[in-house]
Parts: sequence; structure tokens; C-alpha cells
Amino acid sequence: MTDEHEGQRPEDDAARLGLVVVGEAAALHSGDEAALDASEQNIRDTVDEMIDEPLTDRQEQVVERLASAGGTLTAGLGGALAAQTGRSVDDVLEGAARSVVWQQRLADQRRGAERDPGEHDGRGEREDAGGQQRDRRDDDGRDED
Repeated sequence: MTDEHEGQRPEDDAARLGLVVVGEAAALHSGDEAALDASEQNIRDTVDEMIDEPLTDRQEQVVERLASAGGTLTAGLGGALAAQTGRSVDDVLEGAARSVVWQQRLADQRRGAERDPGEHDGRGEREDAGGQQRDRRDDDGRDED
């Protein structure tokens, strides 16, 4: 690994890529060509910033297509979830982005607890994608809406 990437953790890169995928999904749902072009450029820029050595043309195409496919899947699932729950696609994708950030914060907390076990509160918080939504549920786990 080069000095440029020395302090980067895989969890940080994964979170960043997760946000790129959600951004691609949002661009797909918008139907705006400029947003799609910007999202595709964001995919390329993000990957370029994360790698230690230049990718071959084929590797670059594969990585870009994987991110784009992830965005397509996220867009489709986001649309289905929005239809199922009666929420907007924007709300669902915003929730997905919050989930990525929330997972990153949990990873940071866990790392901090491993370094200083006395700081850990022992609550055993779950690391699930919907965890940031728990504040919208009553004591029986049902949505408060």
C-alpha cells in the first residue's frame, strides 16, 4: 500500500462506495441525464482515488459496471420498498444513505471500544441496515406512523 492510502481502512472505503451506489440509484430515479452523467463520473473518480495502482482498462470497466449495477439494484429495491411502505423513493434512498453512515459510525465505535474497553457501554447494539430507523418504532417494534 502506498503512503497515500496508509491511513485508510476498508470500512471507510466500503462506506464511501455504498454512498456512491446510493447516489447512482438516486440519479437513476431522477431520470435526469446530467445527474446520471455526474453519478457515473463520481463512480470513476471515487474508484480512482481509492486504488494504489492504476487499473487496466478492463478492470476499470468491471468496477464501474459493478457500481452501476449496484445502483440499479438499489434503485429497483428502493422503488419497491417505497411502493410497499407508501413512502417516497427519495425517503427510502435517504434512509439507505443514513444506514451506510450509521454502519460506519458503529464500526468507528467498535474500533474505539477495542482500543479502550472501559469506554464501551455494553449495550450490544445491532449492526443492521434499519437500525437508524428504530427511533420511529414503539416499544413493541411497530412503526409509530
